[in-house]
Amino acid sequence: MIPEEFLNRMKEILQDEYGAFLSCYERPEYHALRLNPLKTDRERFLGRTEFTLQPVCWNENGFYYEKKDAPGKHPYHEAGVYYIQEPSAMAPAEYLEAKPGERILDLCAAPGGKSTQIAACMKGRGLLICNEIHPSRAKILSENIERMGVTNAVVTNETPERLCEFFSEYFDRILVDAPCSGEGMFRKNEEAGSEWSPENVALCAARQDGILHLAAAMLKPGGRLVYSTCTFAPEENEGSVMRFLASHPEFDTVPARLYAGMERGNADWYQNPAETDGSTSEKQKERADRTIRLWPHKLNGEGHFLAVFDKRGTLSEGGGTCVNPPEKGISEKDCAEYVIFRKEELCKPLCGGLLKFGEQLYLFPEGMPSLKGIKVLRPGLHLGTMKKNRFEPSHALALALKREDAVHSVCFSSDSEEIRRYLSGQTINVNGKKGWYLVAVDDYVIGWGKLSGDVLKNHYPKGKRRLM
Repeated sequence: MIPEEFLNRMKEILQDEYGAFLSCYERPEYHALRLNPLKTDRERFLGRTEFTLQPVCWNENGFYYEKKDAPGKHPYHEAGVYYIQEPSAMAPAEYLEAKPGERILDLCAAPGGKSTQIAACMKGRGLLICNEIHPSRAKILSENIERMGVTNAVVTNETPERLCEFFSEYFDRILVDAPCSGEGMFRKNEEAGSEWSPENVALCAARQDGILHLAAAMLKPGGRLVYSTCTFAPEENEGSVMRFLASHPEFDTVPARLYAGMERGNADWYQNPAETDGSTSEKQKERADRTIRLWPHKLNGEGHFLAVFDKRGTLSEGGGTCVNPPEKGISEKDCAEYVIFRKEELCKPLCGGLLKFGEQLYLFPEGMPSLKGIKVLRPGLHLGTMKKNRFEPSHALALALKREDAVHSVCFSSDSEEIRRYLSGQTINVNGKKGWYLVAVDDYVIGWGKLSGDVLKNHYPKGKRRLM
């Protein structure tokens, strides 16, 4: 059910457009996926897919699909070829304009759609810290980072306040996809409507002010901050922007490009309860009007809002640093079993340093600071497990590799009996030399197998196995 008080506010805001807005709730939601450039490209994918696809105009790798296509059940999904993502949710990371080699923070990152979109732009180079405050959601975030083959991401489970204690003007770009009242998801998620209240809107707005303040302290001068929500509430949108600008004069909004169906925000929709004299300046309103609204009755997606900020000034004393020193890692002599595996089974070395946690070995991104004192779920790419006199490669490592990166590989078509057997955990008959094999579906790597005596032992994770 859609709350009556919410509808009254939307009628006041939209006026003549209110009828069109209300009618969108009678239409089904839109479904979309975003191709993963770390795994494929448009031409290659479109040349072989049987899905019925139409482009999402604000993301070159985004496509609407029909519900009958069921891409979540296709083997390509398990191989990380694409990420199923609400189309409007693809917009914020697009405006971040991430570049390879940068330091980037996704501050409220779960479930990982925007983080993996940022990672694709970074092309495996630089440092991406993906943070989520809720442990269960942080685990899902880590799983999606793994599935999409991201090698340069660190997944943390911290409060923004705690991260700010470690990083001072450190990041080139920060995305704040803020927790919000979720009004834009009423059509997609019926529970969002039952949880809505004006008090929750006010609570979310106050929380957003605090998160933006901390993000500002972690962004270096000359850097970019993108703020986004999936709500219509002016208090959480234009209001959050105006309050932030009033307390952070070193920031300004960027009049970023509008795509078809998008509109500018409207500062007049926000009534600041702290003002009784209408003291908000025209300049403040003008800066808030540079924000972007995604309305569900004007484009094929749910309700979203975003603002793009650039930070002026120069580094303060002690800025541009992390409290912790750079991570040194361990030497290769401390993980000899892995070195043997790499030389025997892989065709090229992997870039980054080595970290060991118990039996688990990780490859951390170059330039990563020590993570001492920070709750970390994933300190880079999980390479595998150091066992007595041998090394067992991880599923994450397989998903980060291409067929040509391994000495041995085997490929099955997406509609084959072999791939169905593999994804359900069964062995497969294969002729070849013994050793570790990358298993691929139509050339997209999906996991490991180990060949011995013409039988490929299945190393697809037990928790992921299912009948396709």
